[in-house]
Amino acid sequence: MRIFRGPSGAWAYVRSAPGAYVWLGVLFVTTVALHLMPPGFEEHFLQRRSTNIHELSRNPVRVLVASAMWIESGHWVPYALLYTVFHAQAERWLGTARWLAVCALAHVLASLISEGALLEAIRRGVAPYSAVNTLDIGVSYALAGVIAVLTYRIAPPWRYGYLPAVLAVFGLPLSAGPTFTDVGHAVAVLIGLACYPLVRGRGKAWNPKETLAGPRG
Repeated sequence: MRIFRGPSGAWAYVRSAPGAYVWLGVLFVTTVALHLMPPGFEEHFLQRRSTNIHELSRNPVRVLVASAMWIESGHWVPYALLYTVFHAQAERWLGTARWLAVCALAHVLASLISEGALLEAIRRGVAPYSAVNTLDIGVSYALAGVIAVLTYRIAPPWRYGYLPAVLAVFGLPLSAGPTFTDVGHAVAVLIGLACYPLVRGRGKAWNPKETLAGPRG
C-alpha cells in the first residue's frame, strides 16, 4: 500500500481504482442534481429509488441499482475520503470484478435482509405500517461490506485490532434500540467477512509497520 505523492501520483492512484472513482463521480453528479431539486419533489424522487418494502415489492432490481447512486445526506465530500481509503484500496487489491462482487453482495443482501426484518416488525405490530415507505437509499451497506473484507488485507497482528474495531462500530448500535439500517450495516459486515473465498491468492497482506518503516537499503 503506497501513499501517492503529487498530482501525477494522485492521478495514477485514481486510474488504479476505476470502478470506485467512476461510482464516486456518479455520486457527485447525483448529489448536485439533488441540491437543484425543489424540496417537495426531492422527497418524491428519492422515494421512487428507495429500497423500502413498497418499492422492493414493485420493482426490486430497479431500486436496488438506483438506490446505490444517491446519498440522502447530500454531503459528498466525506464519501470522497471514504471511497479513497476503503473502496479504492479494496479494488486495487482484489481487482475491479471481485471488488464489485463484494459491493453488490453487501448492498443487495443487506438491503433485502434489513427490509425483511422491518417487514416482520410491521407484521408483529412493533413498527407502524407506514414504515413500508421508509426512505432507504445510499451506499453505506456496500461500504460496510468492503470495510469488513479489508480485514483480510491487513497482516497479523494488526488485523486483530482492526477487526474488533469494525465489529464495534457496526455492532454496538444493535445493543440500543437498533433501526433497520443498523441491522443492515451489521449484516453487510458479516457478508464482507464471508467473502473470504474472493480474497484468497490476492497477494501478501499489508503490514503497516513495513509501510511506515519504508524501503531498506
